[in-house]
Amino acid sequence: MDQNAKIFVAGHRGMVGSAIVRRLQRAGYQNVITRARQELDLLNQQAVHDFLRAEKPDYLFIAAAKVGGIQANNVYRADFIYQNLMIEANLIHGAHLAGVQKLMFLGSSCIYPKMAPQPMSEDALLTGPLEPTNEPYAIAKIAGIKMCEAYNAQYGRDYISVMPTNLYGINDNYDLNNSHVLPALIRKTHEAKVRGDRELVVWGTGTPMREFLYADDLADACAYLMEQDYNGPLVNIGTGTDVTIRELAETVTRVLGFSGTLTFDSSKPDGTPRKLMNVSRLTQLGWRASTSLEDGIRLAYQDFLTRHA
Repeated sequence: MDQNAKIFVAGHRGMVGSAIVRRLQRAGYQNVITRARQELDLLNQQAVHDFLRAEKPDYLFIAAAKVGGIQANNVYRADFIYQNLMIEANLIHGAHLAGVQKLMFLGSSCIYPKMAPQPMSEDALLTGPLEPTNEPYAIAKIAGIKMCEAYNAQYGRDYISVMPTNLYGINDNYDLNNSHVLPALIRKTHEAKVRGDRELVVWGTGTPMREFLYADDLADACAYLMEQDYNGPLVNIGTGTDVTIRELAETVTRVLGFSGTLTFDSSKPDGTPRKLMNVSRLTQLGWRASTSLEDGIRLAYQDFLTRHA
């Protein structure tokens, strides 16, 4: 990417979008453009198309999405499928109409079947049933991938898709009703520590295995692929290693200094038994994650203290 190229990051106030903006600015890109929700409603097709025609960005990162944890995905099923379909359709088709040749669509590891062979490779897509709790969100993300492929095939565009694993980091969502497992654990552990609790209750059995990637590492991978002018198929982005939820909770309590007992509430849902990404395609392209889980949790906790505590 030329350092003076115009780069639009959709969703710049979210955890992923803000990390991409930080990465681009650190690398010296001079013309990164953003729009807040009150300036540009991504659910409004005409507004999105008018904006893209007026700005004509050279590159577009689609980091905007409606996201949440197991409970939010299961309760707000219509919101998740409608809003995500509209955001990606408006941006991808609008980019095409505006002549944007290079675009990156960010999906989610939940696109893969619930019982996909582990670690999950890119070719596992559409080979089996999805996890029921987040099926609407996953279907929307699959539609975005297929939309990029279709515009490449029909119009010769260069629209690529990347699938991040479970993310955490600066600007994460710590709402206990809508957040993912790691930020929820950070908040619950912090509050238990402040209250002086002797016990911390964690949802589920603690046995499911999850992979976690620090959001700034994801942003580095995304920018790396754009800078390398990658134009191939779907790419998984992750660490290639996973931990049990019990191990995750133990790491969080250790980093935050909570000395009480961990208890697991098996009446609450576990979700998918295991979600580990096969990142060999990304590794072969020359990129690996650099932030350890413990270091990443420490950085995320400092952000939590700054913004919430």
